[in-house]
Order: sequence, then C-alpha cells, then structure tokens
Amino acid sequence: MAEILYQGHGSLRIKTKLGTIVYIDPYAGEGYDLKADIILITHGHYDHTDINKVVKDNNTQILTHKDMLINGEYKQKEVKDLVIKAVPAENKNHKRSECVGYIIKVDGKVLYFAGDTSYVKEMDEYSSFNIDYAFLPCDGVYNMDNVEAEVCSNKIKAKFTVPIHNQADGFYDYEKARAFNGYNKLIVKPTEKIEY
Repeated sequence: MAEILYQGHGSLRIKTKLGTIVYIDPYAGEGYDLKADIILITHGHYDHTDINKVVKDNNTQILTHKDMLINGEYKQKEVKDLVIKAVPAENKNHKRSECVGYIIKVDGKVLYFAGDTSYVKEMDEYSSFNIDYAFLPCDGVYNMDNVEAEVCSNKIKAKFTVPIHNQADGFYDYEKARAFNGYNKLIVKPTEKIEY
C-alpha cells in the first residue's frame, strides 16, 4: 500500500506502490529509518535540509532547488516511478530564485508540496492539474497564514488540502490546523499517514 507520512513541520515521506521511498524537506519528527531513494529539498533553510537524518546510500538521488530551478527554468525529472516537476514558491522571506515547490505524479495520483511560500500567481492554474493532495504551509510568520492559505486552496481545488508547517518555530499546532477552513480540508497530524 502506498502512503504519505507527515513527520511534522514541513517534513514528509512518501512510500510508493513499488516501494520507492521519497523524503521531502527532512528535518522534523521521526520515520527516517527507511532508506531513501530520493530526497527532495524545496530551499536551503536549515529546517528543510537535514539530510543527515535520512538513511541513504550511493544510489540515493538528492534533488534541491538548485537542481530543479536553473536560470529561471523549472525542471521536470522522471525518477523511478515518479514524475517530479518543480514549480514556483516565494514570499517576503523566500526569494523566488532560491525556492521551489513540487508537483509529483505517482501511482496515478498528483501531489503538490508547496514548500515555503505564500500565494504565487501560478496557483491560479493549478486546478487544471487535478491535484489529489495539496500540502500548504500556514504559519503566518515565514509563510502565509491560514486565511491566505485558504484562498490558495480555493484556487488549487485539490481533492484534499492538508495544512502543514503551521508553527513558525515549532512542530505542529493542532488547534491552528482545526481552524484552517481551506478547500476540502484534511487534517493530518505528525506521525499520521495518508494511505492511497
């Protein structure tokens, strides 16, 4: 069974139907014991880049914003059973030239990991991707707050919108997640998995 584990803050782990293990922005929580096939980094801040937590070997592919955004061009790569497309991310704390989000196609699903961002105009088009799960930050300090994330979710129109990274310097704020009224909200607490 394929699954997405929410580890806390902005950290997630995907296990695909074929058993490919993908870590996104490793930093928080537990669940780093499965050997990584792919590690995706959205930007260079310390709370998204702790790859030393991850079990890896010489075959582990690490893709960062520097690999996926080159001279203003957002790259797309096919790695194992995933198609990984970088998309824009930015706000007053994160330069567009130094950050990306990821839209991933895997197992017949479309997943959007926004990284650290606020609203970007490209989100107006994301409903055309038929996203199944959108993971949006909403701490309101370094990223957009719940209200702005709700606006973004209404543009993206994912089948499920998961509020994450909702504390500026903490692990997770359950009450803040409950207060999020985004499009097709799904609350996923740290250590919980989405099975698909």
